[in-house]
Amino acid sequence: MDNIRAFMRRDRFALHTGIELLEVEEGRAKARLILQPHHLNGVRIAHGGAIFTLADLAFAAASNSYGTVAVGINVSISYVKAVSEGALLAEAQETSRSSRLATYTVRVTDEAGDLVAIFQGMVYRKAERLPEAGEETSARGCATSGS
Repeated sequence: MDNIRAFMRRDRFALHTGIELLEVEEGRAKARLILQPHHLNGVRIAHGGAIFTLADLAFAAASNSYGTVAVGINVSISYVKAVSEGALLAEAQETSRSSRLATYTVRVTDEAGDLVAIFQGMVYRKAERLPEAGEETSARGCATSGS
């Protein structure tokens, strides 16, 4: 799993937003975002894009956890609770997987464990392996899910 952790550190946008990958194993991942003022929208609640980015990183980690490149082909998110402070946790769980397609559900919760958003995504599983740490990749050949 060290390879997937190194691979996910390449996601500069997620790193820029402050998302931390906590756990990853085959078909599962957990990530956290501690909300800061720059994560809030005009009505002072967590921006939907910040919540989506957190869910998307957990989705990407879970779907790439088998060591082969998985790229997002469809995602949806439902926001069910507003939040404006504290930490958010995204837990991705694989719901189905075939040789080429896999689906995942990501639950985003607040510090009290209340559901904030539900994200569902599907990936296309490519035959190519994830690059080793330090190996360069092309933008087309190795996108993480949702990118």
